[in-house]
Amino acid sequence: MKKIIKTVPLLLALVFIVFSCKKEVTELSDLEKIRNNKNTVSYPVTKMDSAQAISFITKQKIQELLDLSTLYTSGNRDTEIDSVIYSQMKSYFSEDDSTKLQPLLKQLDSFKVKTAKVGNITVSKEIIGTDTLDFAKFDVEYFDQKNKSIGTFEKTAQYMLKLFPVKFKKEFRFYFVDFDAAPKKDSSSVGVTK
Repeated sequence: MKKIIKTVPLLLALVFIVFSCKKEVTELSDLEKIRNNKNTVSYPVTKMDSAQAISFITKQKIQELLDLSTLYTSGNRDTEIDSVIYSQMKSYFSEDDSTKLQPLLKQLDSFKVKTAKVGNITVSKEIIGTDTLDFAKFDVEYFDQKNKSIGTFEKTAQYMLKLFPVKFKKEFRFYFVDFDAAPKKDSSSVGVTK
């Protein structure tokens, strides 16, 4: 009995030590969270197949060209900024040819377009002999100064991806061959984005 009485305080002391040595959980500051952040946790990776990637890039490039075009047509076209914008627009084309831009600029002028939004895009390929021609068929909605819809128009653009190798990596650059070009018959659909 004396042994049990002697061991009870010892057991109580051990239990007290175990519970008192509980690990403190420290709250991380926002700065610590950001510093230890990993992209895989914060930014989920979405995988696209090549058709989806091409469709996404094409839609993005069309929207960028339309944004630059509406910005250019809303200006006086005689300032240095306007010439820089015009040069940027021409850089979207495979050839440095200003006649490719004129139909688009004339249409934007005639409707007095302030902004444009690209919608429903379908990317297709056409093989003629040894050449593969890439086309994007899309809808574009024009808006006026009061952000009121002018209308939605169906357009077609021919584009190309040029191989641009950079240090052991395969990279491509996107260029329009023609904007508002009409594809020929028997084209096969590659991808659709809404």
